[in-house]
Amino acid sequence: MAMITANPYAIQFIGAALFGLAVLHTFSTRYFEHLAHTNPAHSGLWHLLGEVEAVFGFWAMVLLVFMAFAGGWETTAAYLDDQRFIEPMFVFVIMVIAASRPIMQCTTDLVGRVAQAMPLRRNIALVFLSLSMVPLLGSFITEPAAMTIAALMLRDGLFSQKISAKLKYAAIGVLFVNVSIGGALTNFAAPPVLMVAAKWDWSSAHMFSTMGWKAALAVLINATLVTFLFRRELAGIADRVPDARSRVPGMFVVVNVALLAGVVFANHDPEVFMGLFLLFLGLAEAYRRYHDALMLREGLMVAFFLAGLVVLGGQQQWWLQDTLSNLDGSTLFFGAAALTAITDNAALTYLGSLVEGVSDEFKYALVAGALSGGGLTVIANAPNPAGFAILKDRFEDKTINLFWLFVAALLPTIVAIGCLWGLRGTVDQIFDGQRWMAWFDSIDRSFLFLLLLPFVVAVVGLWADSDRQRRSDKTEI
Repeated sequence: MAMITANPYAIQFIGAALFGLAVLHTFSTRYFEHLAHTNPAHSGLWHLLGEVEAVFGFWAMVLLVFMAFAGGWETTAAYLDDQRFIEPMFVFVIMVIAASRPIMQCTTDLVGRVAQAMPLRRNIALVFLSLSMVPLLGSFITEPAAMTIAALMLRDGLFSQKISAKLKYAAIGVLFVNVSIGGALTNFAAPPVLMVAAKWDWSSAHMFSTMGWKAALAVLINATLVTFLFRRELAGIADRVPDARSRVPGMFVVVNVALLAGVVFANHDPEVFMGLFLLFLGLAEAYRRYHDALMLREGLMVAFFLAGLVVLGGQQQWWLQDTLSNLDGSTLFFGAAALTAITDNAALTYLGSLVEGVSDEFKYALVAGALSGGGLTVIANAPNPAGFAILKDRFEDKTINLFWLFVAALLPTIVAIGCLWGLRGTVDQIFDGQRWMAWFDSIDRSFLFLLLLPFVVAVVGLWADSDRQRRSDKTEI
């Protein structure tokens, strides 16, 4: 207690340090998975620490333990009471409902009908629509629901085939970016927009006219690019085997769609959407024959991840808000896009909204930058952990290399930047070195270190993983 009294910023500095460790840990999960195989006595612990979804929850618990010892339980409980855990709760609920068999049947039928009308082979059309139409639906069913549905369609379709790792990473990179920007057609579906819409009086009409149409254009360009670049590989995949299970009755599908719509409508009111979720669980138990196993474990792990991000993120206001308030125009746009890679984009826009007396240019640059960078890492956008949890088992060693995810998301992110900022100004601003230098000069060097650290760790981790793989190959020979 004496330490906290003498230095009121101690908790903030500890929170920032633990946040940095959590980001480091996120890029180092493959090392813990390696420990689980080489140290079987404690494999359970290493497997837990190797789960990306557990990282921020684990370090948030460390922070809470420190706060409890330093300031007492009442201080810790008061801090938790001040945080908003609605988003983790909502993502959990929407992920479980959207992944249910009735909702997936409805969505698959809709996408299938659109695919039939396209002048493309059905398998190619389905991939294109999974990466374009479904993310754009996120503007109406929310981004977490769109991510869940699109990831499941890819998992059971494209990713169930024998395809290259390059195609897998290209697809997930486009998926993460497109979901991040695909919710920008309305004012309630994308978390970074939702955080500022009420305060800045942004309507859905305003969103569509200022950002939505540009985001939709970027989504279509990204989906078209990945489909075109991998057209030969996509043309060689086998046709998807029709679902042999009996179809869910139309009336039961309608009831579940109504529950999903109710949850989306009540996304601000946990008492309402949790009640609807309990009703959904009751119906799922009563009509088991129309359901597969519900995605409860995956949903809870994603909620744990996001809740940890909320707890740790609450201690970052002291440096993030000052950083954002010192930026404007292009500098703010690119700064927001970069900062989003190491912090949740909704938290970023929320902190930016606390800055008073800002211009319309500031508002646009902050939100557009946060949307553009939302696909770069698993922590950049709230729905990303859901997609990660659904798709990771389809990758080698049942894990997604976060460095390659970052690399795969770079090109679609540049497309998003070109549309959301380039169409507003000039596209060549993206490649303007002086603007980038101005942004770097405006950031305190200690925070610049925190910004670059995850990518340095990712490169080192990639090198260590490649070295370990080479040694393993030599041993086999």
